[in-house]
Amino acid sequence: MPTLHHLELHTATVPLAQPYAVATYHTTAVELVWVRLVATNGHVGLGAAGPEPQVNGETAAACAAAVERAFEDLRGHAFAVPGELAPRLAAATPHAPGARAALDMALHDLWGRERGHPVVDLLGRAHRALPTSVTIGVHDVAATLAAAERHLAGGFRRLKVKTGTDVDLDVERCARLRERFGHDLPLLVDANTGYTFAGLQRFLHGTRSLALELVEQPLPPAASAPQAGLDPADVARLVADESLHDAADAARLAAGPRAFGAWNVKLMKCGGITPARAIAAIAGRAGIGLMWGCMDESVVGIAAALHAAFACPATRWLDLDGSFDLAHDLATGGFALRDGLLQPLDRPGLGVELRPA
Repeated sequence: MPTLHHLELHTATVPLAQPYAVATYHTTAVELVWVRLVATNGHVGLGAAGPEPQVNGETAAACAAAVERAFEDLRGHAFAVPGELAPRLAAATPHAPGARAALDMALHDLWGRERGHPVVDLLGRAHRALPTSVTIGVHDVAATLAAAERHLAGGFRRLKVKTGTDVDLDVERCARLRERFGHDLPLLVDANTGYTFAGLQRFLHGTRSLALELVEQPLPPAASAPQAGLDPADVARLVADESLHDAADAARLAAGPRAFGAWNVKLMKCGGITPARAIAAIAGRAGIGLMWGCMDESVVGIAAALHAAFACPATRWLDLDGSFDLAHDLATGGFALRDGLLQPLDRPGLGVELRPA
């Protein structure tokens, strides 16, 4: 049983390989936080955070400070399974889900390494390999098509297009993608709360023949209720993202009338693997399919989300492409991508390592 002894913390501003725009903000670089936990028996566990102030108000500086404060409360505590420390960790990080996520995934990594098994197998594997989508930011038509060509040439087989700034342009971009690549290519869109309800109705009507698989968070959370009155086939394709942060949100969304047919779970929003599994349990009972998403973040966070996703029977979609956006990363490993399919590495813990200094 590991006893927590020492914390190492690394922070860095990491440029993106390509600038990235969504309906509500534009990004050229991200501030990331890496955590290394050391137990008294010498085993280590890695975690990482990519906090997004635009999503939950948490800055990298606040995240790092919360990690240090929380570890002082965890130091000297032993655990048989990471969930034993979850209440203590949650109490120490009430307004810092990124910090909580970094420590929670480090606890899981330490747990897996000590036992000599991948985390997903200790949690109970439900999947072996699943395709991930790769995201195209808000662009004009020509840049959208060029990005799609680049991603497909790189081995991805599912595209997610950021929308939400101009309904007519969004419809045209989707139509042109279908013209260029056909209807066999899975195509998803994400408006990041950029539409009005009338705009959403126009978008759904304009893309009716384009076989869009999912439409993610079209309206702001406070304005999403009218979606429940749409055609049931449309509601089934709507995905909650900004409307879903924690288990309390999940319980509310599961109750009727439902405005979303699927949910996007992100460790940076909910606080790590442990709270994500609580959301997944609610989804399973409610018959809700899950997408597992991410921010622009290290392979450590992507690997943690992947292990959690593969241990969840309700998982239907992966959108775990955030590490591919980084110009560089302090960590390596975590997963393999082959012909658009993601799968965890067959290594103890999360299968990640920090690069040599």
